[in-house]
Amino acid sequence: MASVAVTNEENICMEKLTGLIAATFTPMHPDGQINLGPIPHMVEALLAEGITALYVCGSTGEGPSLTTEERKQVALAFIEAANGRVPVIVQVGCNCIEDARTLASHAQSAGANAISAVSPSYFIPESVPALVETFVRITDAAPDTPFYYYHIPRFSGLTLNLISFLETACDRIPSMTGIKFSSRDVEVMQQCLAFDNGRYNVLFGVDEMLLSGLAAGCHGAVGSTYNFLAPLYSRVMSSLAQGRFEAAREYQLRAAEIIAVLLR
Repeated sequence: MASVAVTNEENICMEKLTGLIAATFTPMHPDGQINLGPIPHMVEALLAEGITALYVCGSTGEGPSLTTEERKQVALAFIEAANGRVPVIVQVGCNCIEDARTLASHAQSAGANAISAVSPSYFIPESVPALVETFVRITDAAPDTPFYYYHIPRFSGLTLNLISFLETACDRIPSMTGIKFSSRDVEVMQQCLAFDNGRYNVLFGVDEMLLSGLAAGCHGAVGSTYNFLAPLYSRVMSSLAQGRFEAAREYQLRAAEIIAVLLR
């Protein structure tokens, strides 16, 4: 984590998240029931690979497909396994706002370092004020916990102007701390990074384009393939930091090729 703090009007403060943040998998038994047993071992392996934080019950963790009780159990298992060594962000968004509130409250009481939420994706908020009020309602249930908006238009179907969202959210959501930016629109991410003199912690969420996100200035990155390719992505980051641009491009291409195989 970096030494720069993110502070809002309600004095909620946490250091900006940086580095590679694993969007964790949710282990399951063959019958589809969640399997909490491997989680401590997963966390140890991730920490050994240099992962700087955990993003739990997101898309990779199949949060939207789990029951509310399952999501509580998974979140608690990762929080306990991390044991304060790295921050844990719990994704609480879902189509039912009351369930999202329940998950947010649970995450706060369980000791999560932050919560995150994707927009409802069935009855989609049709305006910026509606989207903001949705998150006001969710974050009210965890007022002492930093909040990251999960921007993933590919799955949420949301195409609202993100800068307009930030302009409204900065006054309405006291715990607003950052964005998980899972979109290929890097120019929009740059606008978010520049908003209000760099007020928000912006985490890039497209693994195949990590190098582009880093070059654009993202503070850190959240991704599924960081669970098993962290050393390769670390080479992308270190090569860029050292000015070894050709090597950075080579490592990023290798990661993209591996992802293409996985997707096939």
